[in-house]
Amino acid sequence: MIEVLVVDDDTRVARVNAAYVEKVPGFRVAAQAHSAAEALRRLQTLPRLDLVLMDHYLPDRTGLTVVQEMRRRGHQTDVIMVTAARDRATVQAAMRQGALQYLVKPFAFAGLRVKLEAYAELRRALDGGGEAEQAEVDRMFGALSASSEPGLPKGHSPTTAELVRQCLMRAEGSLSAQEIAERTGVSRQTAQRYLKLLERTGRARLTLRYGDAGRPEHRYVWATHT
Repeated sequence: MIEVLVVDDDTRVARVNAAYVEKVPGFRVAAQAHSAAEALRRLQTLPRLDLVLMDHYLPDRTGLTVVQEMRRRGHQTDVIMVTAARDRATVQAAMRQGALQYLVKPFAFAGLRVKLEAYAELRRALDGGGEAEQAEVDRMFGALSASSEPGLPKGHSPTTAELVRQCLMRAEGSLSAQEIAERTGVSRQTAQRYLKLLERTGRARLTLRYGDAGRPEHRYVWATHT
């Protein structure tokens, strides 16, 4: 489980964001904080913390100064800014201080879910250890900005593309078009079409499995799982 600290000066907003986090598989809210001082206290006392959802407008300090203080104290916990601050200077400062994502309020559950799933995908890619080829490095850096399937060809549905993408990304291993169809409720032909799109864009890899008849079965695996 990815342990998350939710920081927001508005207790109601913090509760909503925490509820959103808990709805995403693989994530758990370790604590909430409503000020900079409380956030730093939580960072010091929680036994394990992987990610901070950081508001910028806090009553005692800004969220970015909290991030600065975190790093000064040696906390390497990842940070996603979740804030109404949208001026370019703040966004630039967040980037320079190592925030992995920046989500502008207000947003719906889907907006936060996409950011969290992209973050989880990045962690899976990095947890493998060892060395990475350029293509793998590109996928790691691209994971955080991939909120959907961009530039879908004409006739492709963003909703279906996201459905197939999520199914493949969460699978333990490779899946066939038929297995994707059974899990998502789309037709086999539709699943095959979107899987080929994911393969062309480098998000999925095609593998072949040979059966008794000698005919290869096309199977697909999410790129960061290989």
